[in-house]
Amino acid sequence: MQERAVGRRERKKAATREAIRDAALELFFDRGFDAVSVREVAERADVSPTTVFAHFPQKESLAFSDEDERHERLVAAVRDRAPGTTVSHALRAHYLAETAELASEPYGRVLALMVETPSLVDYAERMWLRHEGALVEQITTESGLPEPTDSIRLYVRFALQIPLLASRSADPRAAIDAGFQLLDDGARAVAVDSGRRSGQGR
Repeated sequence: MQERAVGRRERKKAATREAIRDAALELFFDRGFDAVSVREVAERADVSPTTVFAHFPQKESLAFSDEDERHERLVAAVRDRAPGTTVSHALRAHYLAETAELASEPYGRVLALMVETPSLVDYAERMWLRHEGALVEQITTESGLPEPTDSIRLYVRFALQIPLLASRSADPRAAIDAGFQLLDDGARAVAVDSGRRSGQGR
């Protein structure tokens, strides 16, 4: 009985979040991000402003409701890659798939909204770069190291910049390819450094 009640609460919470997100996007697409207030979003979704902030910590997050899913997909791209696949190859494939998805609706309209709203661009980039710690941890763990090396930290930092730069390119696919071509030497450096550390531990 208790599990059933918890299930209902979770479904209601998810439905409320979806209603708020849909209301926000409708208003943003119609009038622009800066012209819409959180109160107006709340009224459209038939909830209070407090409820809006309970689901979305700030106004910018209303335009990016799938950040947790994107985070998990990014980490999974590395964690669940096929044997023999390098981190660079796994991330490149993931970025290309994400680029194709972002060209579809409603992502295409969100990207168009970002073009005219600098605060959304800044927010999106901050949210993307917060994935750095999780990727560093994943690569460090699978390398069998007690702590990340400078090479791993630098590799991840640069790898996360690739899709940001590609999003501003006239040819995102070519930009992603170029970025990982430059990172190939870095990936080999990570492998060599990891091997040395592992050898010292034996």
